[in-house]
Amino acid sequence: MELPALLRQAVDRILEKVPLPELKQAAKTLSDRYRAELRDGRLHMAQDMAVKAYLATRLPATYAAVRASLDALNEARPDFMPKTLLDVGAGPGTVLWATTDLWPDLERAVLLEASPAVRKVGETLAADAITARTAWQAGDATTDLADVQPAELVTCAYVLDEIVPASLPKMVDRLWRLTTDTLLIVEPGTPAGWQRILAVRAQLIAAGAHLLAPCPHEVPCPLTPPDWCHFSRRVARSRLHRQAKDAEVPWEDEKFIFVAASRRPAAFHAARVIAPPKSGSGKVSLKLCEPDGNAGDKLFTKRDGEVFRQARRLDWGDTLERSNM
Repeated sequence: MELPALLRQAVDRILEKVPLPELKQAAKTLSDRYRAELRDGRLHMAQDMAVKAYLATRLPATYAAVRASLDALNEARPDFMPKTLLDVGAGPGTVLWATTDLWPDLERAVLLEASPAVRKVGETLAADAITARTAWQAGDATTDLADVQPAELVTCAYVLDEIVPASLPKMVDRLWRLTTDTLLIVEPGTPAGWQRILAVRAQLIAAGAHLLAPCPHEVPCPLTPPDWCHFSRRVARSRLHRQAKDAEVPWEDEKFIFVAASRRPAAFHAARVIAPPKSGSGKVSLKLCEPDGNAGDKLFTKRDGEVFRQARRLDWGDTLERSNM
């Protein structure tokens, strides 16, 4: 997956004359903070160079995870075409770009972001490219939601890992109250990220929400540690991206986990592939999370006819509507 052309061009303009040694150091610092999931009260992107390091090394991966999550939401609720967006912890507008790429008729977007440096870059990226009326607001995701207006689609991507766990239930409750239709929360695809999503999932179900994706059911998750639910998207690395990370491979795999919940039920529930498929001659094994709440490997062979032909085309994260046949 790659960034939309207009976004990629805007990023290139911002990074055009950035000294590579400074960018590499800022990228390393940013990566270390992400990996450690530090909650020390400091903004990950408080400084201009940190924001530029994010654009070079993290924006493509975050965009890919958000867009994949939105695609799963769209598959579950094809009738949902939001006109209003509230993105909490918006960064440089990653969700805004992914949302307008999927739903170009989005009319209004409010982006809440604490860092002035990030807001400035986000406004620059979106200028003359995003048609939706966009308002950037300064604010902390845990304390500044009282005066924010509700929206049809509310999003919060790669934010919960920066927040003290004790603050999460109140924040999730407020996000749900601000949601007039659908809430999407995306986290890193680590065991810790999965645990956060499990807690959000349970809280939303208790509040009466309908799960859209990735879960095809609303019973307790059938997976147990050391296993965990997550997905992956392959992301193309630009030349500067590779230089900033001292990487030779022209791509990377972004692991992520998400939950999409709505005030309206999904159009249908289908089994979801929750691990890379294992293919052989005339057969394919899929690890499926089923609508009945069970999860496990299921073997499909040529004897299964059309179901086999469908199964062998699927990838990690896809759905199999006829898995019980």
